[in-house]
Amino acid sequence: MVGVLPREDKTAAGIGIMVLAVALFTCIDTSAKWLLIAGLPALQVVFARYAGHLLVSLIVYLPQEGLDALRSQSPGKQFLRSVFLLGSTILNFIALSYLPITITTTIQFTMPIMVTLLAIPMLGETVGLRRVIAVCVGFSGVLVVTQPWSAAWHPAMLLSVASVLVASLYFVMTRMLAGIESNATQQLWSSAVSTTILLPFVIKGWVWPPDMQAWMVFMAIGFFGATGHIAATTAHRWADASLLSPMFYTQIVFAAFAGIFVFGTWPTVYTLGGGAIIIGSGLYIWARERKVKGG
Repeated sequence: MVGVLPREDKTAAGIGIMVLAVALFTCIDTSAKWLLIAGLPALQVVFARYAGHLLVSLIVYLPQEGLDALRSQSPGKQFLRSVFLLGSTILNFIALSYLPITITTTIQFTMPIMVTLLAIPMLGETVGLRRVIAVCVGFSGVLVVTQPWSAAWHPAMLLSVASVLVASLYFVMTRMLAGIESNATQQLWSSAVSTTILLPFVIKGWVWPPDMQAWMVFMAIGFFGATGHIAATTAHRWADASLLSPMFYTQIVFAAFAGIFVFGTWPTVYTLGGGAIIIGSGLYIWARERKVKGG
């Protein structure tokens, strides 16, 4: 096993770089929506995201660790983890082609809730009644955001929910591999597997970016993906996960900024209200986990 760096006590820096990572994750979604509006196929946008991620990871890690960075201690789980991440991205990007970025981002806030549920059968974790109630409250916030009873409902919202479910499986698999795989191996596998799977599908119907702006975004999306995940991993090495988890909720600010200034869409009262319910539920689950673990 290579490249497993020791933990360091840099809490303030860890929180700061986690916020940066969340901003970069918003840049991924913003870039994807931009490219989809420009007419590029969804699978090609996903390919650009992972091919760029792979290129950056190779540049960063191969000089440090050589080919050992490609060797996995648990290739089966690593492959499954990579497929979950790819599936989540495909579903999210398709949803983004129909929905405002603020809605997809708000739905993504249910991820800690879904991870809590999946950790019961997959990781053998126990969840008390209070957290089960918090999970139910959180999902009521999703109903407020999606409004399945009104004209504002769009079927793509189901794709966004499915994206969060698959991404939650990815994070559960990441927990399983904690302490087994290095950051380099995880970054290289997740990007290489996705790039390899997508290549034969996108090469047939390839569409070139229509202008220089689209070319710049096309090249930047993979950079945002790689640097965002590297930053998030570094943050977890510098600060406790229990302190970093609430930082994900800052994404609503970045998503609202992108929606307003890039796409000209404002978050609705339902998005803000439902988001507040989901965030409140997520923060309660976070607080309960810290208390149970003595954090």
